[in-house]
Amino acid sequence: MRNENIRSLVRGAYDVQKLRIQTGNRIVANFKAKLGQEPQKKEQTISAEGKLILNQLRDHYTKLMDGLKTFPRQKNYKGDEVISDFTELCLVRQYIGLESEENEHFRLLGSVLKGYPIYTDFLEDVKGIGPAMAGVIVSEFDPHKAKYPSSFWKYAGLDVGENGQGRSRKKEHLIETEYVDKDGEVKTKMGITFNPWLKTKLVGVLGSSFLRAKDSYYGDCYYSYKSRLENHPEHIEKSKGHRHNMATRYAVKRFLVDLHIAWRKIEGLPVSSEYSEGKLGMKHG
Repeated sequence: MRNENIRSLVRGAYDVQKLRIQTGNRIVANFKAKLGQEPQKKEQTISAEGKLILNQLRDHYTKLMDGLKTFPRQKNYKGDEVISDFTELCLVRQYIGLESEENEHFRLLGSVLKGYPIYTDFLEDVKGIGPAMAGVIVSEFDPHKAKYPSSFWKYAGLDVGENGQGRSRKKEHLIETEYVDKDGEVKTKMGITFNPWLKTKLVGVLGSSFLRAKDSYYGDCYYSYKSRLENHPEHIEKSKGHRHNMATRYAVKRFLVDLHIAWRKIEGLPVSSEYSEGKLGMKHG
């Protein structure tokens, strides 16, 4: 069953990562502005150019701090051509500190995951999944509450809405739910049916990770399905981006089916086939 302690550990690690990325992007924007370049747009990740700039700043920071026993005071600071003032030095130090803290969070997470059979017996061997993503999966999914593979799909927002389109935040995909307001009264509101944070991690991160991993089974699922879409009359007119998104969702859904089967077996729970196989007789490769 899902452990709230590991959920707190995972969310905390990603909170530090988010802060580190935000800080890094601010530093890169300041550095580019200093050179008279256009500031970059707000991004959820650090661009390749941004990473090069941060590496350069890290090297200069190391040289400036070399031989110093303590962090210099502002009045004693003598910069170089890159980190020229004390504020810039502090910003770079903050980024390096967050980077170190993030690494420690994920290192500890990797140690904690060793105590979870679903990690040691399944997730650890899936190419494209490291401790960070495994932590997301272990902390967000609960096999005891998910009788069918489609339950995992629905919770992650990978099911299909009533209009036949992929689940989203569109008005037609919202459902009415009850909640208790500040006065203790039960009221209703329209809301989404899935965990948006989990969906972002699975589609936006795990899907790409499968494609980067060498000899990834789920990467092969992606390319096989993408090829089918490209040669199917119903999908051939769709844009490359649309087909890419469809193939990514497919690969992640195939993974969730295998995850559901493995996890339910490990927990000694009955294993159900997915609807397309159990009811429609369809078989997946």
